[in-house]
Amino acid sequence: MMSWQTILAIGSGGFIGAVLRVYLNGLISNKIPHTLPFGTLGVNLLGSFLMGILIAYFMHATSFSVHIKSFLTTGILGALTTYSTFAIESFLLLESGNIMLATLNMSLNVYGTVIMAGGGYYLVQSLFKSL
Repeated sequence: MMSWQTILAIGSGGFIGAVLRVYLNGLISNKIPHTLPFGTLGVNLLGSFLMGILIAYFMHATSFSVHIKSFLTTGILGALTTYSTFAIESFLLLESGNIMLATLNMSLNVYGTVIMAGGGYYLVQSLFKSL
């Protein structure tokens, strides 16, 4: 069973992550004219990269409490990444007949986020190896 402190940490982080998601999604969408939802892609790639960094860092820096880890990962990054938005945007592209854009959107989000999470993870691992 989760403690009330962990629930509060996740909820607080979720608030911050959700606000960041709306802000960054809008910022990217306004800067890049598009038919592909680059705002959603951008926050998913960034969130995945940051998740890789944090997980690798937490493996080496064991002094962080479960509350801090939950605040940052499940809270902030869980709310920042937008897979439910990604899913409906991909569905709407498919439904409107944009098979090529839907496939591109799904491929970039799925493969891009895995690559970015791995990139963040290996970046931090290599930094710790060089210490």
